Amino acid sequence: MYIGPAGWSYRDWDGIVYPPRRRRGFHPLLYLAGYFNAVEINSSFYRIPTPDQCEKWADLVGPVGGFLFSVKLWQDFTHVREEIDRGALNLWHAALQPLRSAKVLGAVLVQFPWSFKRTRQNARYLEALTMALAPDPLAIEMRHDSWNDEEFVDWLRDRGHAFCSIDQPQLDGCLPPTEHVTAPLAYVRLHGRNSENWFREEADVAERYNYLYSKQELTGWVERLRRLIEKAEKVLVITNNHTEGRAVANALQIKSMLSDKKVEMPPTLLRHYPDLAPFAKSAPPDESPGPTEGEQMSLF
Repeated sequence: MYIGPAGWSYRDWDGIVYPPRRRRGFHPLLYLAGYFNAVEINSSFYRIPTPDQCEKWADLVGPVGGFLFSVKLWQDFTHVREEIDRGALNLWHAALQPLRSAKVLGAVLVQFPWSFKRTRQNARYLEALTMALAPDPLAIEMRHDSWNDEEFVDWLRDRGHAFCSIDQPQLDGCLPPTEHVTAPLAYVRLHGRNSENWFREEADVAERYNYLYSKQELTGWVERLRRLIEKAEKVLVITNNHTEGRAVANALQIKSMLSDKKVEMPPTLLRHYPDLAPFAKSAPPDESPGPTEGEQMSLF
């Protein structure tokens, strides 16, 4: 079981997720690797990273051991959807090579918008794109419920691509929670349930993903995750409700609930979200970089 948040570079995490006073050499990715065994790289959605960037990230988590990245595909491939840019595709493949070489690439997340509905034209584009991204392991995220049928599930299974199970506001046409296992990896993303801002054009990203799951809401997902791990070789759980560190709070709750044990948490996060106390071990000092290397993955 791999659990972590989507991204690590958010200004509104300072003083909530990350300590207000930082030791020399502090890096937010390494700090998160003290609490989680996975992170989704989301900056890659906005621009293709360089090989040097990916090498740096792989080097940072290398000493931790047992850590995986998922990498969100560049948005022009999923949201523009014109003819596949072969030059950009070559840049993409080259960028990820350091992650492959370090054996820390868990999956490439191919996330399509709600407007990408199941049509013949879109199915053909999906086929071409997934072939172009081979041989990396792919997780396909659809947000429109027209894709939630056995034919598409079988298509993914035949090609070994993961069906990304998601939690999002249950509005008209939105894909509901699922438990499809179509590959060795099962991929889950929790976006929050901010129905008011989900489709509001004026809402920015922080407003859209501004949602904190309750324990009751997470309980249903913990039960699903336990079923998924019985069917899949690996399960990757990503919390994407990133506003003010809520993704980190909920990911740590899930980690605790799955193990029925209290887990280490950043002390600043506990102060900001006191309802996390029942899930948390005693907090270390603010300067702590997280649990020790040996403690990190004792949960699983």
